[in-house]
Amino acid sequence: MKTLMASDGSKDATMALRSAARLLRKGENGVTVLCVSPDFHPSGKENRRRIQEEYRRRIARETQAILIAAQKTLSAEGISAQTRSEVGSPADVIVRLAESFEVTVVGAKGRYEGSDIGLGPVASRVVEHAPGIAIVGRGLSGENDLRVLVAIDGSLASRHAISSMVKYFDINTAEVTLLHVKETPWIHLGLDREWFDYPSDVFDQADPEIQLEQELQIEAEEMIEDARAQLEAGSCSVLTVIAEGNPATEILGEAESGDYDLIVLGSTGILDAKRDVLGSVSARVAWQALCSVAVVKYEREVE
Repeated sequence: MKTLMASDGSKDATMALRSAARLLRKGENGVTVLCVSPDFHPSGKENRRRIQEEYRRRIARETQAILIAAQKTLSAEGISAQTRSEVGSPADVIVRLAESFEVTVVGAKGRYEGSDIGLGPVASRVVEHAPGIAIVGRGLSGENDLRVLVAIDGSLASRHAISSMVKYFDINTAEVTLLHVKETPWIHLGLDREWFDYPSDVFDQADPEIQLEQELQIEAEEMIEDARAQLEAGSCSVLTVIAEGNPATEILGEAESGDYDLIVLGSTGILDAKRDVLGSVSARVAWQALCSVAVVKYEREVE
C-alpha cells in the first residue's frame, strides 16, 4: 500500500493528514508527504534571474518547513513518512503522481482559500481526476471508534469501494453503516411521493407503480445483504439503512445526522441508466460533506 498525502501547510491540509492517519491502515503503508510550490516567472527582463533565484531559495525554505511539520504531525499518529517536493501546478502534480499510489489525500481547502465550505480548486481536481482512492480529509468527530458511512448502489464501482475500504482502511473496530438510496419514479420526474399515492379504490396491489416500488425494495435489500457479506471477514459492526430520494441529498443528510467520520463512495465517471448512480453524486458529496470523504475509482473500459 502506497499513500500520497499532499500538504501546503494550511489548517485544512494538516487536519487531512491527522484524519487520514487514523482512517488508513498503518501496517505496510508507505506514506509520502508532498508539497508542491507554484512556479514563478518574473515578467520583467531586468534582474529576472536574480529575482527567480531569490524566489526559489525562499520557497525551498518554506517547503522544507512545511514537510518537516507534516512529518511531525504524522509521527504523532504513529506514521513514518518520506517527503517529496515539486514545483508546478499543485493539482497537475498531485494527479500525475497519484498514478503511482493507491491512495491520495488532500485537504478540502488550501492556505489562501477563505471559505470554510466546499472544495478548493486543487481538491476538486484531485477528486475528479486522481485514480485509485481520493480522500478529502476533514476533522474526525472524536477519539472514539470510527463511524463510517458506505453508500452502495449495486454497481461494480460500489462493490470495488467496499473491497478497497476493507483492504486499505482501519475499520476493524469501526461502526460501518451501509446506505442504499432508492431512486423511485417521482424522484426522476421531480415530483413528490404523494403524487403517486392513489386512493385504494382506484388501483389495487397490481398497480405497476406499486409493483415497481416493491421490486426496488427487494433489490435494495439484496444489495445491502451482498455488501454486508463483503464485510463479514472483518470484525467491524455493520448497520444498514435504506432511504428513498435523491442520492446525494440522502447521503449528506445521513452523514450529518449520524455524526460520521468518513463517507465512502464508488465512482466510475461513467453514468449508466440503471447502475453507477454514485458516480454522478460523488463530487457533490465531497463538496458539501462535513466529514472526510473517500471517492474510490473503479476503472472500466467503455464498451
